[in-house]
Amino acid sequence: MSWIDLALFTTTFLTLFVIMDPPGTVPVFLALTSSMNRTQRIAAARQAILVALGVIVAFTLFGRYIFDFLHVSVPAFQASGGLLLLLVALDLLTGKTEDPSPSPSGVNVALVPLGTPLLAGPGAIVASMLAVENSDRSTAAWVAIGLAILAVHVCLYLAMRFAGIVRRVLGDGGVTVVTRLAGMLLAAIAVQLIADAVMAFVATA
Repeated sequence: MSWIDLALFTTTFLTLFVIMDPPGTVPVFLALTSSMNRTQRIAAARQAILVALGVIVAFTLFGRYIFDFLHVSVPAFQASGGLLLLLVALDLLTGKTEDPSPSPSGVNVALVPLGTPLLAGPGAIVASMLAVENSDRSTAAWVAIGLAILAVHVCLYLAMRFAGIVRRVLGDGGVTVVTRLAGMLLAAIAVQLIADAVMAFVATA
């Protein structure tokens, strides 16, 4: 199968799957869409996936040029993404996401923070950029990277599409507990991103 680099497909898919963590998005998705009905949650899942896919593809193709043009380093990007995720985690821990009233800014949670930076976060963006940097950039390599990105997003959509089943099984009390746990896990991920960025800054100083 010369039209696809299977080794590159496998490594890229597994790397992005671990970083974007489709099963792990379920509790956060339920928390952020707690005030929505089934139809709205499905629409939110679709919007989040399209946003995440668009961001990942854009940075896969043009990320290096964007960073160079803006004079932004990868550690700085990681730190900013970590801070944004930390704010989301604090909202989950304090129960602010359970408020059904719309946000003052009118921001759709499916776009921000779900689509980005939660799904299309610094880790996933950097991983997709590195997949391109470490490949031979042949047609087979581009096909492998593209299919890997698409496959991970299909997994993400399926996880969120059927999150309503998890909600019915857990009930309102269970969802509240899962929301708090998701907040703690997300806070830990955010702190780890910031710590990694600080270590990278120190290493290059």
